[in-house]
Amino acid sequence: MTPERQNEAVVQRFYSELWNEWQLGLANEILSESLRFRGSLGAVCEGREAFRDYAESVRAAFPDWHNRIDEILATGDRVVTRMTWTGTHRGALGDVEPTGAQVEYPGAAFFRLANGQIEEAWVVGDTQELWRQIGEAAATPS
Repeated sequence: MTPERQNEAVVQRFYSELWNEWQLGLANEILSESLRFRGSLGAVCEGREAFRDYAESVRAAFPDWHNRIDEILATGDRVVTRMTWTGTHRGALGDVEPTGAQVEYPGAAFFRLANGQIEEAWVVGDTQELWRQIGEAAATPS
């Protein structure tokens, strides 16, 4: 397997196993100890433990959070994904109380890997669309 395909496989596991199955223990295997992660919800994490805390906060807000890779490209130590994120807003997200809204929004993620682990990740989602969906649900009387 080429280094590019190996890196793609790590990123695919990051989404399918770590995020979609909430196997946060996998972080020790596929995330560098010196990970630098910037999430689309504004979080900046340094290290595995900070990333796990961030993932748990997303899980608390969206217990059914799902990451779908729509496209993946790799070259050298870089991997880029075009994504769709979905979930149901069941817990507080910042100052926004749970709305029960089903959300879906697109984005992209940019990774740099070294020695089979993710060193850097920068996730850019259309959070304006996310907030619109949550905001509409929050403004709708029950």
